[in-house]
Amino acid sequence: MSQDIVADALNMIRNAKKARKETVKINRISNVLIEILKIMKQKGAIKKYKINAKEKSVEVTIGEMTECRAIKPRFTVNKDQIEKYRRRYLPARNLGTVIISTNKGLLSHEEAQEEKIGGCLIAYFY
Repeated sequence: MSQDIVADALNMIRNAKKARKETVKINRISNVLIEILKIMKQKGAIKKYKINAKEKSVEVTIGEMTECRAIKPRFTVNKDQIEKYRRRYLPARNLGTVIISTNKGLLSHEEAQEEKIGGCLIAYFY
């Protein structure tokens, strides 16, 4: 285990998907990870997630998803650069989501472009 909770969790989800598992239990959680899971649930990449406060863990049910990864190093982008990084990390025009940390919280790349704000690249999935 590394120090990056988000990268570890996304790797666990990706490995479980490749192993054809339906659920995965992540033993280390953070507020950023919970926000990423919310966005992934909205987009259908995961079906549901259940937080266990006593054990400080979360159980994730995997949905329709091929790939999910954390972006390292966490590039800082302005509103004009989002499209460049979307093309770098996502395979097709209308496929996938890049998650950006902005001053309004975590947003998908579409929401960040609508609100015309930049931020820090966190992760992507498709």
